[in-house]
Amino acid sequence: MDCIFCKITEGTIPSKKVFENERIVAFHDISPAAPVHILIIPKKHIPTMNDVTEEDGPLVAELFAAARQIAREQGIAESGYRLVNNVNQDGGQVVYHLHVHLLGGSKLSPILGEIKS
Repeated sequence: MDCIFCKITEGTIPSKKVFENERIVAFHDISPAAPVHILIIPKKHIPTMNDVTEEDGPLVAELFAAARQIAREQGIAESGYRLVNNVNQDGGQVVYHLHVHLLGGSKLSPILGEIKS
């Protein structure tokens, strides 16, 4: 499999990790869209949110628990942050490995993005 996020979880591609346990890893985005921009991914390769099964429910819950913990550790939990999951091409997904973007560190626009026809 030629998945960049799988290679990061395996340690064959370096990253600036901020969190890791047996099932989840989180690291700084190389092209940040906010002062704090961290990607939180399961170590299990799941291409998109559409591929999440009932069996993966606890893993997805753990992804969000990790996001909450990381936001506290980054000092942005109280001021606020955004969690984003892009799904497939029209949703803006670039890497086909389930991931959540944790964005914060400044006031974010309430608009999620332009809808293009």
